[in-house]
Amino acid sequence: MAGVTDRPFRQLCKQLGAGLAVSEMVTSNSLLYGSAKTLRRANHEGEVDPISVQIAGADPLMMATAAKYNIDHGAQIIDINMGCPAKKVCNVMAGSALMQDEPLVAKILEAVVNAVPGFPVTLKFRTGWNSENKNAPMIARIAEQSGIRAIAIHGRTRADQYTGDAEYDTIAEVKSRVQIPVIANGDITTPEKAKFVLDYTGADGVMIGRAAQGRPWLFREIEHFLATGKHLPPPTALEIHRILRAHLTELYAFYGEETGVKIARKHISWYTKGIVGAATFRHAMNQLPTVDDQIRATDEFFFAQAHAQTHAQTHISAANDELAQQEAA
Repeated sequence: MAGVTDRPFRQLCKQLGAGLAVSEMVTSNSLLYGSAKTLRRANHEGEVDPISVQIAGADPLMMATAAKYNIDHGAQIIDINMGCPAKKVCNVMAGSALMQDEPLVAKILEAVVNAVPGFPVTLKFRTGWNSENKNAPMIARIAEQSGIRAIAIHGRTRADQYTGDAEYDTIAEVKSRVQIPVIANGDITTPEKAKFVLDYTGADGVMIGRAAQGRPWLFREIEHFLATGKHLPPPTALEIHRILRAHLTELYAFYGEETGVKIARKHISWYTKGIVGAATFRHAMNQLPTVDDQIRATDEFFFAQAHAQTHAQTHISAANDELAQQEAA
């Protein structure tokens, strides 16, 4: 979720029901602490607690130093990334590539935990390196012994990347073997799927990633379904517009106009996915160079959607009234 879970998106997800939102992955390389990108990723100004920062790297000392640095700069939880399958991460033996070296995993986890006494450290990893090497249960045991407070497991191997379907048997096995909280991740796209995965694995929670892109209200939908067994009504065009406008305002303020406009394009694309006329709208949106242009086009698109939605509802209501009169007669 690099390039997605910035501060504006984390704040929005928390407002809409997410219990915890983890930062974009921050490098453990101290030489990059001063870069604009790293400083922005570690920016938590005004963010609702708890503040969790995700770090990645392959050197125990550097990871420990990075953990302490982030705690000193406002982090309340350190999350270690051993789940990222990206080549540029795995090529330096970070992310999910670390699962190939269990002794090194133990050294990193112990170093980070010892570097930030009194602060919880969590770990995100995958089911294994490939289908022949699903060592998540062993990694989970190492994590528990090292003092990790909770683990999140993505139901794919590193070799799977994001292809195929996530599997939950390995997560269920891990849950049966450790005492620390286990969070299930992978292909959780609906309230029903969240309940299924929780029931199937016995996990203590679920983690949502790509499914929340353009659908940050998914968190409140899942929360409501788990509590009541009922669905919330889907957001109207007016509500989606309101949420998107607030999100855009935060993006422009956070990144500045030039970068903000570029970042906003992908979010606008996600918010409008599946809406009639969205493909034409997105093509035009990608050509617009300024904040004012984006806002104007977004307003026009959603006002048209809201009008169409209202017209359709009025038509349905009138039809129902006519049917009721016929039945009464």
